[in-house]
Amino acid sequence: MDESPLEQQSQSHEQENEIVTEGSAFGHGEPPSQDGSVPPKVDSPVEVLDEKVSKQIIKEGHGSKPSKYSTCFLHYRAWTKHTQHKFEDTWQEQQPIELVLGKEKKEMTGLAIGVASMKSGERALLHIGWELGYGKDGNFSFPNVPPMADLLYEVEVIGFDETKEAIVSYFLTLTSDSSKTKCYPKLFGKARSDMTVEERIGAADRRKMDGNNLFKDDKLEEAMQQYEMAIAYMGDDFMFQLYGKYQDMALAVKNPCHLNMAACLIKLKRYDEAVGHCNIVLTEEEKNPKALFRRGKAKAELGQMDSAREDFRKAQKYAPDDNAIRRELRGIAEQEKAVYQKQKEMYKGIFGGGRDESGGKGKSRNWLITLWQWLVSLFSRILGRNRVKAD
Repeated sequence: MDESPLEQQSQSHEQENEIVTEGSAFGHGEPPSQDGSVPPKVDSPVEVLDEKVSKQIIKEGHGSKPSKYSTCFLHYRAWTKHTQHKFEDTWQEQQPIELVLGKEKKEMTGLAIGVASMKSGERALLHIGWELGYGKDGNFSFPNVPPMADLLYEVEVIGFDETKEAIVSYFLTLTSDSSKTKCYPKLFGKARSDMTVEERIGAADRRKMDGNNLFKDDKLEEAMQQYEMAIAYMGDDFMFQLYGKYQDMALAVKNPCHLNMAACLIKLKRYDEAVGHCNIVLTEEEKNPKALFRRGKAKAELGQMDSAREDFRKAQKYAPDDNAIRRELRGIAEQEKAVYQKQKEMYKGIFGGGRDESGGKGKSRNWLITLWQWLVSLFSRILGRNRVKAD
């Protein structure tokens, strides 16, 4: 695997825009602004795509629409329409899915019809009848969908790859002579299912390198598009099958993509999401100093100072010469010192007494202390009088 210019840089975190590198048109799958517990309220016109499928656009996309047999990458949230029970959320799992149009599972038929009408970067709310969803019987495993349940999907298309079948299908719409498609061999990409492990990892690595170049140009959204595409190549089903050197090869691409996503998200002030990507890496590599550093940075921005300091100290343990980690720890110490001084001044104003900054005695005692002393004196007098009566 060729090293990028970024891989030749120092491993230090000194530059805040550092990106990790080890060894078609797309729109970033940005999570919705709401918490996602209920379907979004959409006021745009309803577009009827099929007798059982309609669409309302939330955000316009760009470019062309995918053709048949395209591999589409998307994020979605899904609810049952009447009960508004959410049964799936790929944003929460931080794992986009791939959907091959024309080869989708039966329960995804309605979703595929909707996605086929969408452009890269487009987000929409799809209304799907039960006939093109989980059907009359529903699904009682995962995801849990009741019988005859109409569905709502909030979908965002990240992008799509045109496979060989997709391109052949396109050219066949222009000419009945399929032999003419032989003139375009460089356009024919392999379907993911036909790739060897090395080819799949290599394809993901190319996406990652494209993302690194975009990051250097400060095109953060575009960079994240590429990192998410790379991560999509390294899905859970694929990773589960790997072991030994192939697992190491895949993680050497996948984990840096998560860390690069975290770096972009920190710059975009989406700190919770950055923490999530760092957590994924730390699940595999608990001693990864870059994951600890970036998670600490995101937590510090969220005001979680104790947890951030713990992450920075762990990162420093594994990267003791890193100046950026020292700088972050020093920043937390200075911030806490400033808070302590502010609290000290506040408490001094409440409890008073003592000496002022010039060394002289305070001009007046605080009224709370005066009141307390008066009460103690009164209590002592009453107690003394009761003792005299007893004698």
